[in-house]
Amino acid sequence: MSGPSPAVSLYLLNGAILLTHEIDSAYWKEWDLFGSGGGIQSFLAVNFLMALAILVGLHQLTQGKRAGHVFALVMAASGIFAFSVHAYFLSRGRPEFALPASKIVLGATLILSPAQAYQAYRGLTR
Repeated sequence: MSGPSPAVSLYLLNGAILLTHEIDSAYWKEWDLFGSGGGIQSFLAVNFLMALAILVGLHQLTQGKRAGHVFALVMAASGIFAFSVHAYFLSRGRPEFALPASKIVLGATLILSPAQAYQAYRGLTR
């Protein structure tokens, strides 16, 4: 019996890291950082949809469906975007996400997301 494929393993790890980042985002009140309004209520609604999309994508990927690789590619792009935006804010001296644990989560996103994008691309081109 073999373990999960590299694509599934990266999906699980990156999904867990991105969800952990969203928990951290609630701590930092990310909606204020972006001035998005709606407060925690909108934040929770958006995060429910994101968690649902991650789970649907995982299901698609484990079923060997092409859509799973598309979900993986979108998740990888989201991770790279999240890292980039928060790195920008940190470079501007913003205190949000400056704790060591926050930086570790963002750094893990930067490592996992390109690897996941590569695996997703390979899955789409097979």
